[in-house]
Amino acid sequence: MRFFIYCVIFLFIVTSCKSTKNMLDKTAIASETSAKKVVKKHVDTNFDKRTIDAKLKVNFDNGNTNQTLSVNLQIEKDKVIHIKGTKFITVFKAKITPTSVSYYSPFAKNYFEGDFSLLEELLGVEINFDQLQNLFLGQALQNLKKEKQQLEIFNNTYVLSPEKQSELFNIFFKINPSYFKLEGQTIINDAKNIRLDINYSGYNVIEKILFPGEINIITKAANTVTNIDLIYKSVVFNTSFNPLFEIPKGYKRIEF
Repeated sequence: MRFFIYCVIFLFIVTSCKSTKNMLDKTAIASETSAKKVVKKHVDTNFDKRTIDAKLKVNFDNGNTNQTLSVNLQIEKDKVIHIKGTKFITVFKAKITPTSVSYYSPFAKNYFEGDFSLLEELLGVEINFDQLQNLFLGQALQNLKKEKQQLEIFNNTYVLSPEKQSELFNIFFKINPSYFKLEGQTIINDAKNIRLDINYSGYNVIEKILFPGEINIITKAANTVTNIDLIYKSVVFNTSFNPLFEIPKGYKRIEF
């Protein structure tokens, strides 16, 4: 009986490792296929948990400011994103909903309440709640099913782009041929000389879900280059949390 139990445990470990390995197979070849099939497979990988509670290391460098922060990221999917940055003390807190952005800094004694102009100033491009949420989750910034896509294969990666690009910008999505998550996405606005590159250097298997391990964001605007590295240290799904967010009195309002 004991021998039988050991065999079952062994088989469970082997098959679990095998399935995890297959999810992250780095030997897959980007074979000829249709854009529609690649879009479907990417959409099928969409994140479907209720909440995320994650700890990150964040490196920020825009040429003038270079700092590293510990960040707690809490997301109630499609509803709210809470971000707290610390460096020995709390440096900032932010609350982001589909309609508003609120921020305050106990360190700088300032705050912001309003639309997404604060995040647009930080990233250098226009962004909304869904796009920010997708950025953290390793999903496309745009709904790939909304517009007809064209497909190219470059460096063993599927590259999707709308057949009819926007008049304001061009956007490209790099999809891994094994697990069909994003390897990167790029937005280019030639008129304003702006470029945003979001690269995903790897994924981890957490509760049978592929979740980004590290995200590198590079924005180029005029003569400014901003690098932001997001490195996930721990991730937990479907936990209960109720972060406190209240802007203290006496702080100076930030205007854009």
